[in-house]
Amino acid sequence: MYSQNGTKRSTGCYSPEIRRAAALFQSARRVVIGGGAGLSAAAGLLYSGPRFTGRFAPFIAKYGLTDMYSAGFYPFPNERARWAYWAQHILVNRIQPPALPLYRQLYGLVGAREHFVITTNVDHQFQKAGFAPARVFAVQGDYGELQCARACHGGLYPAEPVVRALSAATRDCLVPDALVPRCPVCGGKMAVHLRVDQSFVEDDTWHEACARYEDFLRACIDVPTVLLELGVGFNTPGIIRYPFERLALAYENFSLIRVNLSEARLPDELKSRGVSLAGDMKDTLSALAAR
Repeated sequence: MYSQNGTKRSTGCYSPEIRRAAALFQSARRVVIGGGAGLSAAAGLLYSGPRFTGRFAPFIAKYGLTDMYSAGFYPFPNERARWAYWAQHILVNRIQPPALPLYRQLYGLVGAREHFVITTNVDHQFQKAGFAPARVFAVQGDYGELQCARACHGGLYPAEPVVRALSAATRDCLVPDALVPRCPVCGGKMAVHLRVDQSFVEDDTWHEACARYEDFLRACIDVPTVLLELGVGFNTPGIIRYPFERLALAYENFSLIRVNLSEARLPDELKSRGVSLAGDMKDTLSALAAR
């Protein structure tokens, strides 16, 4: 989920860093992209402000919700209320948005280079923009899938038909009881395929993607490789941010380009092996492509 506000800053103040980042990028034969919440926020999938108030006014009035991020943890009084909210959340963040320009720009920047994506985002934007599903590891799940809330089995189910039916039937922030999703195996509650606790389903597809990612990293060890970290903060730093730092320190062929609106700083020991860029994501990617 996303909490950054997408405020823009000019890239002009760090043109030497842009030049260095561009040189690292252009010399790389392989690219590992790490996509975090800040990337989707910069792309326009903001979880607060007009995008939230314009689409969730009834929920704001009824429950006092303040943004989509915190609403994901709100203790709704029952399943009818919970699914009324989540149907809208999935609709506006996963089903309705097309491939957003920033993601298409990123796909064009990578070009023909060998690449792989690891992301904590669950909005499917990488795949929508053209990245091959076999080259994307969505560690935290996907809003487009549902699972048994207590993971009584490892099956995943398409969310879109359920979400569209729930959204169309929502009245006064409630869905009909007959439409509340139930696990087809145990009859219990269903949940969005989103890692929030130990019940998150890691099915065969998840494990296969993890293995492909690890294989790709191993193949990069002797090849000039850039770790392009985009919008990764400290919500779940152990998935992308810290591993990217360890890779850049451990292997001389790895370099790290960290792009982050407010959390771009690199550890001192990495400053010779990486570049931090604390500006607008679109401008930064444009600058990397232009040099």
